[in-house]
Amino acid sequence: MIYPSIDKLLTIVDSKYKLVHVASERSKQMIENKHFQMKEDSYTSKKEIGRSLEELEKGLIKIKE
Repeated sequence: MIYPSIDKLLTIVDSKYKLVHVASERSKQMIENKHFQMKEDSYTSKKEIGRSLEELEKGLIKIKE
């Protein structure tokens, strides 16, 4: 089972393409800057792409239209 669920994320973001773009941009920021919005041990995912999806689910990432 993938966490967080794609169905839950698509209620926040209106398209799969935008979801992929936002998650990839945030994961690149995490890799380059080593800046996380939560404590590192509170993430379920070990990789940055999963961590960016968790941040999106928790409302820590704001999407500009």
